[in-house]
Amino acid sequence: MNSQEKADKLVDALRSDAAARDLAGAEPEHEVGLLKESGLLTLLIPAEHGGAGESWLTANAVTRIVSAADANVGHLLGYHYLQLWRGELFDRPDLVTRLWQETVAGNHFWAGVSNPLDAALELTPVDGGFHLNGRKTFATGTAVADRLVVSATRTDNAEKLTFVLDARAPGITYLRDWDNIGQRLTSSGGVEFADAFLPADDVLGPQPEQQSPRLSLAPIAFQLFLTQIYVGIAEGALIEAADYTRHRTRPWFLSGVDNAVDDPHVLAGYGELVAQVRAAGALTDDAARALGEAFDRGDDLTEADRAEAAVTISAAKVVATRAVNETTSKVFEFVGARGTANKYALDRFWRNARTLTLHDPVVYKAREVGAHFLTGERPPFTGYT
Repeated sequence: MNSQEKADKLVDALRSDAAARDLAGAEPEHEVGLLKESGLLTLLIPAEHGGAGESWLTANAVTRIVSAADANVGHLLGYHYLQLWRGELFDRPDLVTRLWQETVAGNHFWAGVSNPLDAALELTPVDGGFHLNGRKTFATGTAVADRLVVSATRTDNAEKLTFVLDARAPGITYLRDWDNIGQRLTSSGGVEFADAFLPADDVLGPQPEQQSPRLSLAPIAFQLFLTQIYVGIAEGALIEAADYTRHRTRPWFLSGVDNAVDDPHVLAGYGELVAQVRAAGALTDDAARALGEAFDRGDDLTEADRAEAAVTISAAKVVATRAVNETTSKVFEFVGARGTANKYALDRFWRNARTLTLHDPVVYKAREVGAHFLTGERPPFTGYT
């Protein structure tokens, strides 16, 4: 099967019981198992190393398709792609090749521990590597992962390093304390490290305060994948709400029509939402292309080029945030009161959207776009821009 067929098969499996799984709210072992069975985890790994050898744009497209069926699994999958991809930003081709080969051989699922506003991890040099200590919050997917990408600060010289770690290594405790209204199946709780050993050879590289334009692509790639998930959630809400409207919604008695799908207000309402979501999707695809082109420039990437990609992603995020929050709320007007029954779990789209879109304030993304447009100001290199 090609990647589209694999994604379609996974979507069918996810959509069949998405509402029930959301209501159960269990740790996503089952969902990660489905990802492993799908064959999509190795999508970005080059064919010569056993992967599918697909493009960056394909990974983005698959993430959105899966997010429409289940935003939790789209979130996990998108972040998996990011962790594998970001290794290529560092000058460790030997390590990256080994990680690709190990991922294919073990069908590994990747997650990350790098909350930028939570600088609580420390690396203490020891013989052969480091001991990792500290606690991090909002570490999506870590409790069900095979491999981790982690960032921490050395105790001897304050240098910040990014490295890979076996997710089952001794000294790692997953707190399983994620209890938010949305993205219930992403295992986004905290993680603690107590003298977890990091081999020196598993360090990807340093992240100095003034990063190179290439290294600084990682934060905006996270922003892009979040935006893809937003669009996917909006598309999923439209798919399920439309199905309900076609088959269950009763027309309002004053509408003068026999079926809800003939009500001009319902038709226009869906039309407005579909137009917004399609616009958000088109802009997000443009952002994915911009980031892919920036990545392909390698060490020739300039700060100006990087800024253009960052602003394009920020613009997409502004539009997608508005589209997903409005869509996931407004569809209830077109399904009617009976559509709020728990068994349909249509509220999961709104809960997931509302939770994810608060990841970082979207108003600051709008500010980036406006500042770049009016004054040429470039977004700074931070964990979010």
